[in-house]
Amino acid sequence: MTADRQEPTFVFTEKLVAEKSELARRFLDNRTRLNENVDKADNFLVKRFYNLDHNTYLEGALPAKYKELMGLVASACLRCDDCISYHVIQSYRLGVTRAEQEEAINVALVVGGSIVIPHMRRAYALLTELYA
Repeated sequence: MTADRQEPTFVFTEKLVAEKSELARRFLDNRTRLNENVDKADNFLVKRFYNLDHNTYLEGALPAKYKELMGLVASACLRCDDCISYHVIQSYRLGVTRAEQEEAINVALVVGGSIVIPHMRRAYALLTELYA
């Protein structure tokens, strides 16, 4: 990690997000439970990939919130609901507005086409709970 990269400053904790949204709570609980199984495997390559992923989303030349929005767009285009939920939650935690998240999803819709629509619907359900 270079000196110009640092941990992002979150506006909200995961606990607060889980208390605010049932969809987020279920996602976060399930992710934690499943990650425990992966962690038990103690796989060197998985650990390296997780480290790469973590370092990618640090503050750097691009702010972490922009990276999370890019992750949201890519995840929607790839049609990964878990990834979409993760990036919606992380973006929310970083103080990204609902309008910014919706605009990112619009980019995904244009890039990915109509196949993104079912995933967009689920993203909007999570956004509705988080920004209520």
